[in-house]
Amino acid sequence: MNRLKVLILDDESRITEKLKYHLEKRNFEVTTANTPKEGLVKLSEEKPGVLILDVMLPGMNGLDILEKVKGEYPNLEIIMISGYGDMDMVIQAMRKGASDFIRKPFQIMDIQLAIERTEKFLAMQSKLEEAEDREELVSKELESMIEKDFIGDSPQIKKVLKMALKAAEDGDVNVLVTGENGTGKEIISRIIHYGSPRKKKVFAPVNSSAIPATLLESEFFGHVKGAFTDAKDEKKGYFELANKGTLFLDEIADMPYSLQAKLLRAIEENMIKRVGSNQEIPVDVRIISATNKNIEQLIEDNEFRIDLFHRINTIEINIPPLRERKEDIRPLLNHFVESFARKKGKTKPGISEALVLKLEQYHFPGNVRELRNMVERAMILSDNDTLQPEDFLIKGDATPKIEKVVSTGGLNLDENERTLIEQALKESDLNQTKAATLLGISRDAMKRKIKKFGIEIIKDLQ
Repeated sequence: MNRLKVLILDDESRITEKLKYHLEKRNFEVTTANTPKEGLVKLSEEKPGVLILDVMLPGMNGLDILEKVKGEYPNLEIIMISGYGDMDMVIQAMRKGASDFIRKPFQIMDIQLAIERTEKFLAMQSKLEEAEDREELVSKELESMIEKDFIGDSPQIKKVLKMALKAAEDGDVNVLVTGENGTGKEIISRIIHYGSPRKKKVFAPVNSSAIPATLLESEFFGHVKGAFTDAKDEKKGYFELANKGTLFLDEIADMPYSLQAKLLRAIEENMIKRVGSNQEIPVDVRIISATNKNIEQLIEDNEFRIDLFHRINTIEINIPPLRERKEDIRPLLNHFVESFARKKGKTKPGISEALVLKLEQYHFPGNVRELRNMVERAMILSDNDTLQPEDFLIKGDATPKIEKVVSTGGLNLDENERTLIEQALKESDLNQTKAATLLGISRDAMKRKIKKFGIEIIKDLQ
């Protein structure tokens, strides 16, 4: 991005050189002139965005130059400076097109602020911020609306963020976010909401497993007075509260089967009925759901409706566990250390390479949330200037191990990998999610490997 060009025209070289020195330190591109003739030539050659113009110049009045220059360069911002003059001169300068008038003697900061108030500067800053936002995965505006715990350098996390921002562009598409506990499913959901046309409306998070079964329908759809014993007043449900916004259904796989049909109807028809009422109420809600469970398995077990599943996962975003993206541990660690140091009013400690190495070897069953808790504990208890492995509560090697693995393929990698997968499936009673956890990989990775090796999931494998 180009720097803003500034031309200083003043007959005192001491002033022009001093201003040039200080403005260049503030990242402006500065040219100087000490006579009107020299100034007009440089104006034509350099085409600056801002002209700092002295009123008292040899051979020509600064106000006359102002009028001439504005006639030839109407979009040029001109800041007048003078050690003389009254309010009439200021008014005259403004009428002729000056954007600001500063009296001598002045502070460098006065000139800097005058430049930063100009439309040229503001337009350039706007372009710079737009360019920075294009370079960043999450824009600064969006970042300010969410927790900035969803960061990383891995290709996996960049792909997740790209999908989330793509989903955000469409304000109506329903999204299913999958991943283990602690991977950041709600943060991704907030990124989708606050990056969408619905960002100025409500983001309503609902934990489907935290509401008593007897109150689920009332909580989602509301109720009228007298609908049941404790219904003493009318109440709006989550759908009405989130109207025009986003309803985030966390742990949707735990939603009772009986409620799933009513949820499906509300999503399909964009209409709800309060408990105890026959009146239909129109709603406009985008649904983002999240789960750490295998919904496809629940469908096979008749615990989740297949038609609802297809309604909520127009786009599915899977967040890989932290153990599958080790390169994200360092930036997350740095972020949490800096964040807790700021919150707790402490000096940010250093981070030893031994600690990073130890964390990269850890399995992280609790994912990013576990790392965050580790850092908070260390920041409270540690008195070290540099965080060390002993400051972190890491219970040995937490990587699950499969016992009694019999190698049949010598040193053949594919043969041994197939053996491990079959052993994991045996020990998990053919539950692919549990088998994936035993192997320390995601369910999607497990499915790909089963397909790769042509492993049949049949009873004979037990």
